[in-house]
Amino acid sequence: MGRFTNPRDLYFGEGARHEVKNLKGKKAIIVSGGHSMRRGGFLQDVQKDLEDAGFEVKLFEGVESDPSIETVQKGAKAMEEFGPDWIVAIGGGSPIDAAKAMWVFYEYPDEKFENIIQPFSFPELRKKAHFCAISSTSGTATEVTAFSVITDYQHGIKYPLADFNITPDVAIVDPELTYSMPQKLCAHTGMDALTHCLEAYVSTAASMFTDADALHGIREITQWLPVSYTGDHEGRKHMHEAQCLAGLAFSSGLLGIVHSMAHKTGAAFENGHIIHGAANAMYLGKAIQWNSKDPRAHERYAYVAKEILHLPGTTDDQLIDSLVEKIRSMNDELHIPQSINNYANGGVKADETGEPVMVSEKEFLEKLPTIAANAVQDACTPENPRETKAEDFEKILKCCYYDEPVNF
Repeated sequence: MGRFTNPRDLYFGEGARHEVKNLKGKKAIIVSGGHSMRRGGFLQDVQKDLEDAGFEVKLFEGVESDPSIETVQKGAKAMEEFGPDWIVAIGGGSPIDAAKAMWVFYEYPDEKFENIIQPFSFPELRKKAHFCAISSTSGTATEVTAFSVITDYQHGIKYPLADFNITPDVAIVDPELTYSMPQKLCAHTGMDALTHCLEAYVSTAASMFTDADALHGIREITQWLPVSYTGDHEGRKHMHEAQCLAGLAFSSGLLGIVHSMAHKTGAAFENGHIIHGAANAMYLGKAIQWNSKDPRAHERYAYVAKEILHLPGTTDDQLIDSLVEKIRSMNDELHIPQSINNYANGGVKADETGEPVMVSEKEFLEKLPTIAANAVQDACTPENPRETKAEDFEKILKCCYYDEPVNF
């Protein structure tokens, strides 16, 4: 038996954020990130609409990028003291992901983090509060998914929490929140969304329902991401909805080893983070080459190349090569590095900017066995189309470091 789970309500289009005025309840806590939502006036809009609807409102601001376990615990404590019946998260993936995890510990203060890192092991939610997510970036689609990524900085590991319980009740996809999104963020989140679609389409948990979202998402993202990158509002509208389709696809269709590697390399190195979307962009082509040895994945990648993207090739192998080359050309167009040994802090190309390479070869090779072992345990690994063991991850990640083809 399969399962396809979405928010009960999804509102989209310019001004959709004002739909919060129709929520019913007494107390709402708004969880947000840095200052962009306040600078744009969006945080104030949502607060005013909730207050006009009769809510007492509390703000929890300042959730950092790659939110920590400590931030989650702090937010859960604030919720426990305030007692909201609605949690409203606004911003990029970080504040929404953090708020999802806070929700669990608000409803179950004695729950242990180590318990919920096991996929689909959450206690039943909605005993105290419902959840509304308002996204401001076009990539993570956490506003519609059963996932949350929380970082354990003590051990340098990102944990993807997975459970249908944390799928929001209400998702709001308002493109106005993305119009001021910086170019680099647009690029990284957009390639994250493309990865969601391609991984969901070849996942062993894929279904007709997830395929429909994934395939249309691939078509939209490849067409509109370069346009969105220029700041064009029409492009931003298309991308904001396309990344949401990608989220609908992977929330129920699940992901694969691109995300496993991105999670386990993201916080592993001492000189900074490999930004999640940039990691996905660098690793995606390598994972396609690895997974294409699986007959079903081979056929599906070729279908995407031929029927969705109309890429050149007369054989399936040629079509898959064209798909990998398409991803590389998008990375170049978006100024994303192709490999870890050309990755500089902030997700820029070292050879293009003159910035130092963030991860030295020495550090990479020293940490590789641990990273590979952790990737095997990642929640995204089991549904990958080709079984991937620790020794396989080591070899694939070396190709990701040195930008070499995966031909084994």
